Amino acid sequence: MQRRFQNPILSGFYPDPAICRVGEDYYLIHSTFEYFPGVPIHHSRDLVHWQQIGHILDRPSQLNLDEIHPSAGIFAPTISHHNGTFYMITTLIAGKERHGNFIVTAESPAGPWSDPYWFDADGIDPSLFFEDGRAWYVGNRGKANPEYEGQCEIWLQELDLSTMQLVGEQYVLWRGALNGVVWTEGPHLYKIDGWYYLLIAEAGTEYNHAVTIARSSELTTGYEGYRANPILTHRQLGRDYPVMGTGHADLVQTQNGEWWMVLLAMRPYGGEFYNLGRETFLTPVRWEEGWPIISPGTGKVESSYPAPDLPLQRWPAQAACDHFDGDTVGLHWMFLRTPRSEWWSLSERPGWLRMQLRPEQINQMANPSFVGRRQQHMNFLAQTVLEFQPQQAHEIAGMVLIQNHKYQVQFVIDGAQQASVIVCRNGEEETLAQVPVSGQRQYLRIVAYGQEYSFFVAEQPDVWQPVLENLDGRFLSTPIAGGFVGTVIGLYASSQGQASQTVADFDWFEYREVAE
Repeated sequence: MQRRFQNPILSGFYPDPAICRVGEDYYLIHSTFEYFPGVPIHHSRDLVHWQQIGHILDRPSQLNLDEIHPSAGIFAPTISHHNGTFYMITTLIAGKERHGNFIVTAESPAGPWSDPYWFDADGIDPSLFFEDGRAWYVGNRGKANPEYEGQCEIWLQELDLSTMQLVGEQYVLWRGALNGVVWTEGPHLYKIDGWYYLLIAEAGTEYNHAVTIARSSELTTGYEGYRANPILTHRQLGRDYPVMGTGHADLVQTQNGEWWMVLLAMRPYGGEFYNLGRETFLTPVRWEEGWPIISPGTGKVESSYPAPDLPLQRWPAQAACDHFDGDTVGLHWMFLRTPRSEWWSLSERPGWLRMQLRPEQINQMANPSFVGRRQQHMNFLAQTVLEFQPQQAHEIAGMVLIQNHKYQVQFVIDGAQQASVIVCRNGEEETLAQVPVSGQRQYLRIVAYGQEYSFFVAEQPDVWQPVLENLDGRFLSTPIAGGFVGTVIGLYASSQGQASQTVADFDWFEYREVAE
């Protein structure tokens, strides 16, 4: 019996996938926006099972995210391999002073990657195309003198690899498949059977998202759209369809000649809400009369397909419980914006994650004492044990569910010896529930069943007391909170604007899916 796989292949906040094959190895990267380190890189041998091997932007010298707005930061990276070198090209959105496109390079996909090579290029979503010893930049930008808001174009210019600067003439390749279309973006160029194919996303990364394609016999001109465009969209299936917003795709051919597409999409639940963010899906591709057919037979992204004709390669499963026994935090952990000081430690109290309470808060555009991981399941359990001796009433430590600084939930112990659930909606904080606690060791648990999130505290293992049950979590989704990220859950400590020498110690953190 042929093996099958389940979509998505990466669940949770893994948007804007870009893929690269080198021999029998596949590498997949994603946007990370305001989170540090930037651009996780995953490795696979079978296109279904993926193992994270690092982050491409893992040093402050590579990635300055100071004070950036939510869903700014790193946009739509792409990865290429040419003459023994890996290239990652992306856009940093961080205000006029730091906005721009850059490239980093590496000999190994696991790094180390170089510091950025910045160059002058309008727009976002760049990718690279290599042919006959030459490199080309492909990107999106707003059309000069647009006829309507959101009108964009895809453009091309040669990249001098010796200087990492754009040179020569610029060429406008395409403005999208449909009249009046907005946000033509995410371009990828391929040369297949003598044709140059330009794959893009259009119509915005929401319900109307779509994938379209054009081709030409010449690299710099003459692109004509496929008459069957869009080659993939779910906007005709209705807002209650279980997968929506399909788009921002990349193609890859296996060493056995098969073609596959990675793309982003959302899985709404509790209505048109997708707390998990934009996730990565995989679909088969077949070529007919010189054009790609996506998901042959149905034309839509299915929840399951026969697996690619590649040797099965499973990786060791990530442990559900992190006991903080290593020298560094695991690759699944992220920080908000660029950490500029060592406010956490795994060595000061071995086997514990120690976090310093600092004035920075989770509801500010700062780098608070927060370390988080993606919510990856609609039904999950997350729990930790905290040892904390606050010295002042304003000192807090515990757990946070965050979409952005204006939309989050704090589940914390404070200096008044209260376990509190504090909800922030549109920047307005409200304490919804409190229960008194005693002692310095507390167990905290969050359980979600769909859009209902419940919060429990215990002073002894498994003697749980509810603090707040069945909180409606739909405000932790982009349709309400805005932006491009998914919900992140993690550990937090703050002295809320005051100087402090207090620390919060976390013995372990567990996250796992639970049955409905």
